[in-house]
Amino acid sequence: MSLDNALWLGYIAAEAVVIALLLLRRAWRLLPTFCIYCVCDLLINIGNYPVRIYFPDSYLNVYLTETSIDSVLQFCVLVELAWSVLRPIRASLPRASLFVIAGMILAVGAAIWPFSDMSSNHGDIRYQMHILLHLLQTVSILRILFFLGLAGCSQLLSLSWRDRELQVVTGLGLYSIVSLGVSMFHTHQPAGAEYGFLNQFVVISYICSLLYWVICFSQREAERQEFTPQMQNLLLAVAGVARADREALARKSVTDGQNSRRF
Repeated sequence: MSLDNALWLGYIAAEAVVIALLLLRRAWRLLPTFCIYCVCDLLINIGNYPVRIYFPDSYLNVYLTETSIDSVLQFCVLVELAWSVLRPIRASLPRASLFVIAGMILAVGAAIWPFSDMSSNHGDIRYQMHILLHLLQTVSILRILFFLGLAGCSQLLSLSWRDRELQVVTGLGLYSIVSLGVSMFHTHQPAGAEYGFLNQFVVISYICSLLYWVICFSQREAERQEFTPQMQNLLLAVAGVARADREALARKSVTDGQNSRRF
């Protein structure tokens, strides 16, 4: 058995175990989007292998489509993680808070996009590959920033390494660091034997993340701690300011519309 086949089987087996543990621990109640992401990733990787073997000419377009779907799902996972972190005060937040969080993460991703194109040999690669690498780099940077932000603010948010949110984002963050490094190398080096080795290294890093999740989800979830009163007041104050700004803009638009009708 070749190393590629062994890694593919190990990937499938590890992700299947993660999904089984997610079902066993009823994690869909807390992180349903993450559960959907894991199932979709498993199905994509099962179908990806025969496409690469039997339809190599179509593999790039198929992989680009899969990467786009995967990026959308990972964006939804990040939104879900951010929303889940706010569990202790969600009842006090405005109804539109989830959409505000999604908009903020999307805005960060949009800000990353122009600066994440690290390719120096655009003329040497196909347009689809250029878009694929650009998308992979953007999503990897977004995951890394989310991981660093959540880990850095873990004490303020009363999170520990036993909390599901920090466990999930840690697995994604560590894999993203390796994925970004390999993607940067791909864009600055000509194709060669090292391509296959580095891609194998990315797969190994994700298998390590899957094994980390296996260890985490094999244990019971820690009871979620409440925010400190100071942190609660700060988050609610930020939410209140955002809500007041939206209401002020709405009143202004109504007033402007009435004035325009008068004239």
